[in-house]
Amino acid sequence: MRDAAPDMPLRRRLRQGRDRLATALITAGGIGVIAAVMAIGVFLAVEVLPLFWGGGPGGPEVDLETLWLPQSYPGLEAPAHRWQPTLPDSDPGPRFGMAPLAWGTLEAAAWSLLIAVPLALGAAAHSALFMSRRLRTRLKPTLELMEALPGVVIGFVAGLVLAPWLERQLALAATLVLLLPPGLLLAGGLRGALPGGLRRRLPLGWAALWLLPWVGLVAVLAAWLAPSLEAAWFGGDLRGWIETTLGLDYAGRNAVIVGMAMGFAVMPSIYALAEDALSGVPASLAEGAQALGATRWQTLWRVVLPAASPGVLSAVMIGAGRAVGETMIVLMASGNTALMTANPLDGLRSLAASIAIELPEAAPGGLHYRLLLLAALLLFVFTFLVNTLAEVVRSRLRRRYRRLGGAP
Repeated sequence: MRDAAPDMPLRRRLRQGRDRLATALITAGGIGVIAAVMAIGVFLAVEVLPLFWGGGPGGPEVDLETLWLPQSYPGLEAPAHRWQPTLPDSDPGPRFGMAPLAWGTLEAAAWSLLIAVPLALGAAAHSALFMSRRLRTRLKPTLELMEALPGVVIGFVAGLVLAPWLERQLALAATLVLLLPPGLLLAGGLRGALPGGLRRRLPLGWAALWLLPWVGLVAVLAAWLAPSLEAAWFGGDLRGWIETTLGLDYAGRNAVIVGMAMGFAVMPSIYALAEDALSGVPASLAEGAQALGATRWQTLWRVVLPAASPGVLSAVMIGAGRAVGETMIVLMASGNTALMTANPLDGLRSLAASIAIELPEAAPGGLHYRLLLLAALLLFVFTFLVNTLAEVVRSRLRRRYRRLGGAP
């Protein structure tokens, strides 16, 4: 006992030393990450600043008007936006309008969020509030693992499988989109009309499973009706009707294909964050609302969603940040045509895809090289602002939970 007593202060000092070392390493790692991010931003800014000091000898001058406003080009009757950095020798010179690239980036992100946000938030609400605990413990990790799928794999499937199938089966896809929402509403209505014994065999917490055969039946019905509807409404050629009647060109790889593929890619992250936010709402709020006579839908829409709105908004913004910065999916599924049109059936080209394609061929220090770094700086600033705003919203969510008496 006398020998063990002097060892206690030594052990305490060793334990405190290990704690200080761990704290120092964690702090250094955090500072290193911040320094690396700031260094990237400073590098891009330093490389981009010479763009606005005037062009080099014999090179075209670049200013904000040249980059973002329509310009007059030989052979074109009206000013237009063009991104054509490499042209034949017979052409008067390259065209560096960045507006089509920014438009393509935002268009791809908008279509992906339009597809991903409703599906992800609907799945998160059902998983957090209505799904059986046993099914949730198995289904949620599976959905979250989808986030690990590489973008190049999703882009490969979208470009070589989804795009050709949609081009051949455009009427079937349109019919399926038309029938699926009312089909799901009909399934809910039929379940509500069933006798009590049969209704108990189809519990709401297991709807994710017993709805699968119904969705398959709706798909079969869509496949059966599609040829008849195409013949009756569109003269047997939906694609030709779109081109002749609506005046919209149909590209095999277009914004809708990109939106579907990128929506699939960003959906798991939006789902995971939104589900955590909805699950973190104190159960006493929902129980109190239902005790006062609110239905499940009223409880979700007027109580749970407002309480979790900062976390849900944070999930959507993080999904938007990934959609804007996605490279391989846009590169493989968009056709890489720098068009600035509102037609969702046209191709597009994003800032990230242009950097991936053209940067290896751009001469370091040249105008084309610096314009690509300007595109990288725009992506960096947008992603940084989105992530910063998401963190601010998340901290607000934690404060709201503390005021409500729940766990942060």
